[in-house]
Amino acid sequence: MTTGGGAADGADSADGEALAGGMVNAGAVFRRGALVERPAPRTARALHAHLLALGERGFDAAPRPLRLTDDGREQLTWIPGDVALPPFPEWVMAETALRSVGSLLRRLHEASAAIEVDGRAPWPRELADPAGGTLLCHNDVCLENVVFRDGRAAALIDFDLAAPGRPVWDVAMTARYWVPMLDPESAADLYPTGPDAAARLRILADGYGLSPRERAELPEVIEQATASCRAFVAGRVAGGDPGYGRILAERGGWRRWDRVQAWLVAHRGTFTAALLD
Repeated sequence: MTTGGGAADGADSADGEALAGGMVNAGAVFRRGALVERPAPRTARALHAHLLALGERGFDAAPRPLRLTDDGREQLTWIPGDVALPPFPEWVMAETALRSVGSLLRRLHEASAAIEVDGRAPWPRELADPAGGTLLCHNDVCLENVVFRDGRAAALIDFDLAAPGRPVWDVAMTARYWVPMLDPESAADLYPTGPDAAARLRILADGYGLSPRERAELPEVIEQATASCRAFVAGRVAGGDPGYGRILAERGGWRRWDRVQAWLVAHRGTFTAALLD
């Protein structure tokens, strides 16, 4: 839901090359050579410390923070590669791509597990795990926030919505976008190939290496994550955000969200069986 450092829209300004790929920071992210400059989140200092600690533990699949500017922006290293933007290309729906996203998320979690979360930081609660947790989750592993090389997920960008939670919550949030966890009518708007949600959910879980207990929990956690995302959108629309208001109207309004949530509940058994069989 945010804008990162992997795709350029071809526009240039005095600030550098404008990057596309998100809504929250649309038009405010620029690449200048080997760095990306963007609005700094409220958690920038704690988040930068976490990203640096990830690098110290060998996780090189996230931007490295360089500095904070006096005017409230942050500078990060540019990560080269391919980022899928709507309308999504066919290659990003390949099974190898999906499995690699799960594997990359697992690598992030394993590295993050050794890093103590800064409890004083104002981590955003909008998409955070309502159950809480001790792992700093990304919470926004949408298609636009994964950098690919040679058809495989190579890096994650845009940690603005990172907050403490459980690993299964981050997997659920990721599944929403990458499976995707949408009813067929809703999925057809962005994914005309008609993906098999149950089969793709299993591939993502296998790529991550989800435990049997977490597999049993995952369908219901996806329902909870979908409700959180709906509340996130509702808050943006109520606040007068024109981008979210336009997307909501273009994609069927709240009736679409109602349909997705009802479909998830109706197919919970199907998803559980696919994950555990």
